[in-house]
Amino acid sequence: MANNRAMVPEAKEALNKMKYEIANQIGVNLKQGYNGDNTAKQNGSVGGFMVKQMIAQAKGGMGGAGGNQ
Repeated sequence: MANNRAMVPEAKEALNKMKYEIANQIGVNLKQGYNGDNTAKQNGSVGGFMVKQMIAQAKGGMGGAGGNQ
């Protein structure tokens, strides 16, 4: 059984904001509530770009230390 509770509840608002910003940047018409009129590819691309951005932010936060040992 999946656990969909956020590990950091305060992050939920930031992730929602990021989701709508990225959707706007890549041209996906994402709105509050039901988005079933979008294709799975459109909706999935928003999540994919979110992951890419979070990875880039995490790598940037490492300051290049460690990593390749």
